[in-house]
Amino acid sequence: MTDPRPGTGERAVPTWTEPLARAASRVVGGPLGRHALVGRSRWWTPLRVVLLLAVVVLALSWLGKAACLQQYRTPDGTLALDWREDRQYVAMCYSDTVPLYGLEGLADGGLPYRDAWTDTASDGSTTERYMEYPVVTGFFQWTNAQLTEGWLWLAEHSPLPGGLDVVVYFDITAFWLAAAWLTVVWAVLMLRPERPWDAALVALSPLALVHAFTNFDAITVALATGGLLALRRDRTLLAGALLGIGAAAKLYPLLILLPVLLVGWRRRSDGGLVRAARTIGAALLTCAVVNLPVALAWPRGWSEFFRLNSTRLADPDSIWYALSWFTGWSGFDGPLDDGQVPVVLNTVVAVLTLVAFAGIGWLALRAPRPPAVAELAFLTVAAFLLFNKVWSPQYSLWLVPLAVLAIPRWRTLLAWMAVDALVWVPRMYQYLGVGNKGLPPGPFLVTALVRDAVVVALCVLVVRQILRRDPVPGQDPEPVWPRPRGPRSAGAVRAGVGS
Repeated sequence: MTDPRPGTGERAVPTWTEPLARAASRVVGGPLGRHALVGRSRWWTPLRVVLLLAVVVLALSWLGKAACLQQYRTPDGTLALDWREDRQYVAMCYSDTVPLYGLEGLADGGLPYRDAWTDTASDGSTTERYMEYPVVTGFFQWTNAQLTEGWLWLAEHSPLPGGLDVVVYFDITAFWLAAAWLTVVWAVLMLRPERPWDAALVALSPLALVHAFTNFDAITVALATGGLLALRRDRTLLAGALLGIGAAAKLYPLLILLPVLLVGWRRRSDGGLVRAARTIGAALLTCAVVNLPVALAWPRGWSEFFRLNSTRLADPDSIWYALSWFTGWSGFDGPLDDGQVPVVLNTVVAVLTLVAFAGIGWLALRAPRPPAVAELAFLTVAAFLLFNKVWSPQYSLWLVPLAVLAIPRWRTLLAWMAVDALVWVPRMYQYLGVGNKGLPPGPFLVTALVRDAVVVALCVLVVRQILRRDPVPGQDPEPVWPRPRGPRSAGAVRAGVGS
């Protein structure tokens, strides 16, 4: 048995092709033998094994957040969430899901984008606020709030367990987020059937362990990865619809349309440009259809997401904040009042991002062969995150399936994921403050810069791979794109893959 030819559907053997797997196999007797029988189990298929690994990691991730779900009785007997003494930072169990339930009016039955609430600043001034997330994510939160209300009603009239409403809300939300991440794992395996164990990188990702329930991004990642799978299966309209819905949840799936266009142009002789146009058109139309009713009904609430992002200053996770902190530089715009738009910073971020996208376009057009969509998508999303003024910790989940599809080298990717996940530790202890036995900003900013450097190194690896066109053994050189129409190979027919 030899290493599989790319695109044949034959299974790769990780202990033959991956140095990390080969080294780890010594614990159980070494790499798989040349005459070993594999694939004979009727139950423990690769898909079920990988999904089981993902379930274990997700269960551990939920347990990691469980410390923030503890409840206690106040002196007047009221049940309250136990975030006393900064438990959310000390235990590193913080999740945006918990405070947003109360802050965004979900606990009071408010309808996103229609109903506002008032924020009071330290100087006593007030600001009218609305749901700050895109439409799909906003109504995802609202739906979970309604399910919470229904669950608590049933708990009062049945043996079902009850509890504090925000705890029930978190658990319901976590259920859907876990289902979304399982979908990501499944989609990656379907995209790379000849290397099923690459999906284990997604299932076992330290980033999933830490951030699966930090925010709502798993939903968007599932939609984006599902869009790539639909594109691979030549279902262009479905691919566009999934990417469009994903863009209405978080905007990053729109970035994937650039790689789709570039690969479509390179493969225009195979009908790639038509496929790309159909995918892009369906994505933009779907995104507009989802957003338009809310934008027309409640324009002020709908625009809150864009207003906040335009007025937002550089977050501590960004290279701009780190540069300002370590050099004492006051920033492009200097000191700004609350709500004032950092015009110069926004312009610099936009220009650098566009320059990076132009470079990716040049790379795609100059490459010896058409690059993979996943390769270009990884570069595009990574460039966006590196130059952006915000890199929230859970944003790194966006890169996980793209990185595995683009560069399935286990040791390299696990090293990046571990570094990225560890950023969470100094981040949490920075919030405590030095006077409260926390950390100063310096250690957190250093780890964030190390993460950035590792992502840049991954980008260099992908660029080199594109220019040399040296796919990993067993990797389809053109993944995430339908192959030219024609007879499928016998291996592809046996494995049930192909266009």
